[in-house]
Amino acid sequence: MEAPRVHMNGESASGSVSTQPAAPARPVAARTRMLLEAPILPALLRLSSSSVLNVLALAGMITFDGLFIGKLGADALAGVSLAFPWVMLVQHIAAGGIGAGAASAVARALGSGNRGHADALASHTFALGVILAAIFSGLMIPAGPLVFQWMGGRGEVLAAALAYANVAFAGAISIFMLNLLGNVVRGTGNMGMPAAVLVGAVLAHVALSPALIFGWGPFPALGLAGAGWGLAITFGAGSLVFVVYLRRRNSPVALILRGVRVQPELFREILRVGVPAMVNSGITNLSVVVLTGIAGHLGVEAAIGYAMGARLEYILIPLAVGIGFAIVAMVGTNWGAKQYERARRIAWIGGATCAVACAAVGGFFTIYPRLWMGLFTEDPEVIRIGVSYLHIVGPIYALYGLGMGLYSSSQGLGRVFLPVLANAARLLASAGGALAAIYWFDAGATGFFVAVAAGFAMYGALTAIALNHICKSGEQR
Repeated sequence: MEAPRVHMNGESASGSVSTQPAAPARPVAARTRMLLEAPILPALLRLSSSSVLNVLALAGMITFDGLFIGKLGADALAGVSLAFPWVMLVQHIAAGGIGAGAASAVARALGSGNRGHADALASHTFALGVILAAIFSGLMIPAGPLVFQWMGGRGEVLAAALAYANVAFAGAISIFMLNLLGNVVRGTGNMGMPAAVLVGAVLAHVALSPALIFGWGPFPALGLAGAGWGLAITFGAGSLVFVVYLRRRNSPVALILRGVRVQPELFREILRVGVPAMVNSGITNLSVVVLTGIAGHLGVEAAIGYAMGARLEYILIPLAVGIGFAIVAMVGTNWGAKQYERARRIAWIGGATCAVACAAVGGFFTIYPRLWMGLFTEDPEVIRIGVSYLHIVGPIYALYGLGMGLYSSSQGLGRVFLPVLANAARLLASAGGALAAIYWFDAGATGFFVAVAAGFAMYGALTAIALNHICKSGEQR
């Protein structure tokens, strides 16, 4: 039985009030001191490099999964395509939603010197992973047939979707735990270890999944279920690595699994950032869906041209999220330590870093748009429309990157409501402007693309205003 850790307020992790004098404050860990004192830009770039590796690993997993499953035939690929967005939904909820809330809360606790509070947050994050996985699996496994039929699945396609989904949904706890516990570690400022675990899990998945799908070596041929088992097993193994790491005596945050009193306020602290982050991800994905539908009013080629051009944004978003992991840890730690001016500088430097990274990608494909469009189609009309989109919107990606970087800063501060509203305003402005361009001004595709670009520019400006307000109001508390 582990001895309960003592909180800074004299309360043990199990909730009993200690009658002994409070233990002296622990010395600040070297990693936390780095977040509090190191030169900002070098530290941000060093931390971000590992996080961006996560993005590349997940992109590789998605690519290889498609290659393996495609060998089973078109019905198999179509079936998994129905289920895979729901698996990615779990990934986004765990990594960029609830996980971001956990990372922010842990960073602020460590920055304030309250190690006991950080330990309790880790335990409550673990509990949230169990609860959310049970809810998701309990709802999606029985509802899967109806959901996939509603999405158009019939016959062999529906059977393929269920073969993959029943295993993947049952193993959702491995996805939740890998990402949630990984974000607890990121909240300590350690980006390298979560990146190494995720890359290891992805490489193991790439090796194990085809063996289980096709029955290589000693493994039985499980077909599409093998892809689901490959995901659940490898991500589960990665989750266990995090559990072992956080249970070590010298871990920067301790995952205590016994004798912990449930504290609803800690769930609220995590969810205060995590739930709006989930909403923000939903708005971002909904934007592309809505704008693709509006582009359809200009014809099929316009809708496809816009959709293919906008797919570049699905590279920008993970790029900004990778940098954002480092921003959350650095801003949160310094804000918790009441180093408000340094936290503010980190926020703006982080936003500028995201802006430069997105500007580099957008600028390259503004100059060479046919390189991007040629990856997806050879239709000259679709390419022409997509090239026009990238010429107009590509230069504005810098402001989109600025907005995403400043949004990550707001996560570190623990106050994300206003930046989420800014993203919602972007959706409304882009959609409204696009409809006006098409039906009121008869501006065609060019007017539509200008409206999208204006929405990105507005998002960057509104998020900057929101962050400035958050910093000022937080300092006055």
